[in-house]
Amino acid sequence: MLAKYVREEKRLTLAEAVRKLSAQPAANLGIAERGRLKDGYFADVVVFDPAAIQDHATFDKPQQFATGVSHVVVNGQLALADGEPTAARPGRVVRGRGWTGAPGGGCKAKASDWTW
Repeated sequence: MLAKYVREEKRLTLAEAVRKLSAQPAANLGIAERGRLKDGYFADVVVFDPAAIQDHATFDKPQQFATGVSHVVVNGQLALADGEPTAARPGRVVRGRGWTGAPGGGCKAKASDWTW
């Protein structure tokens, strides 16, 4: 999205693209305390060069690192430093409001049944 729609086609601003990749999906999926840089939220941060960011993953090779990404912080711990993975594994399962294992969780009949 960043290389194609922001840099190449100029269909989105960088700020719009970052929102569509972070805050918007977190809100749509009902994932609390994610998607924004805000006090009390989980610290998930990607440091990248907008002029160099490029995805290299394909359907045949989906686990290819993007270029132009220098650092990734997951839950406040450095997971990628200077473009290289670290030994840290700070990720955790993130569940939205449709998950049935939480008290009061599970799918509702209609959106208005949810308290936001």
